[in-house]
Amino acid sequence: MKKNASISVIFVTVFIDLMGFGLLIPILPTFAGKQLHVSDFQIGIIIASFSFMQFLFNPVIGRLSDKFGRRKIILTTSVFTVSSYLIFSFSTSFYMLLISRIIAGIGGSNIGAAQAYIADVTDKKSRSKGMGVIGAAFGLGFVFGPLLGGLISKISYEAVGFSAAAFSFSAFLFAYFFLPESLKEKNVGKMNYRLVDFNAVLKVLRTPKLGFVVFLFFIIVFSIANIYGTFAILGFKIFHFSDPQIAYLYSIIGIVGAFVQGGFLRVLVKRFMDRRLIITGTVLMGIGLAALPYGTSFGNVALITIVISIGSGILQPILLSKVSKLTAESDQGTVLGINQSLASFARVLGPFWGGFAFEYIGYQFPFLTGALFAFFTLGLIILYLKE
Repeated sequence: MKKNASISVIFVTVFIDLMGFGLLIPILPTFAGKQLHVSDFQIGIIIASFSFMQFLFNPVIGRLSDKFGRRKIILTTSVFTVSSYLIFSFSTSFYMLLISRIIAGIGGSNIGAAQAYIADVTDKKSRSKGMGVIGAAFGLGFVFGPLLGGLISKISYEAVGFSAAAFSFSAFLFAYFFLPESLKEKNVGKMNYRLVDFNAVLKVLRTPKLGFVVFLFFIIVFSIANIYGTFAILGFKIFHFSDPQIAYLYSIIGIVGAFVQGGFLRVLVKRFMDRRLIITGTVLMGIGLAALPYGTSFGNVALITIVISIGSGILQPILLSKVSKLTAESDQGTVLGINQSLASFARVLGPFWGGFAFEYIGYQFPFLTGALFAFFTLGLIILYLKE
């Protein structure tokens, strides 16, 4: 009962925080372009800076959570997040907006600590379901956040920033009063405070089984990240969808992801082994990415989006669970932080390549690249991944 209560609290904490993050998703590029008059290239830098900061800070924040506890780190990083939204609200230049996203990226680097929290309060048998709770919180945050952000932006862009800050501050208060510490035994060894500990990364990648699963997770995230900056452009420029239609597609992604990771995955993990689920998720994601640039109609694209979301919704929590299962209890925050850092780096590389391929090679190529890497991953899984 206590375990379920802790999972529920971390779910609510992440969900409220992601609501704040989701508020900014639909209005960040337009705010930067219309209000601050920055170039498209500078907008790309602003968007990439968030994931780049996560790449740098996820490992060290994960290590800090191993040493000082999950609760302290989650609370501290929430303060960074609130501060970033307040700076956003007062931004009058490219550099102020960039600083706000850099601070937001540091605050958002607590996802490894949140995943480690789940690992602390679940056994290996139920860990996939626990990781799915984090995914469901993300999915729901991305369903309601962008829709609410679009509505609030009619008042002003500043109101969106203040609302995002209010949501994240609510998450801080909720965690402060209701989130217990999950770490039973803190890591008392000497703390490594380097942002990028290449030796630690190499150690993880060279560890049998663990390194392979971390590598798989990196490729899967890169595959889906190819469409982060190009999905809306495909809908607008190629298929001539309206803004509401594109918003509906993003909502479909969030709803399906939340459904799969928050409920349906619990049924699947009881009936099927992890390897079969990973293969199924990879096939669905690969087929969906390959078909997306040829969807043409809103109905077809919506159906393809559902297929991609189901595949991704199965894959990510299962792979995260396997990373956790292959990691010593005392190193959960460190390893999950490194894994999340590499995933963040994939989210930097994916949009850069996706945007370049869309503009200079052809609009199909970001999606075909993602499909190609997904099927490459499928081959590796079939050949080398054992239960």
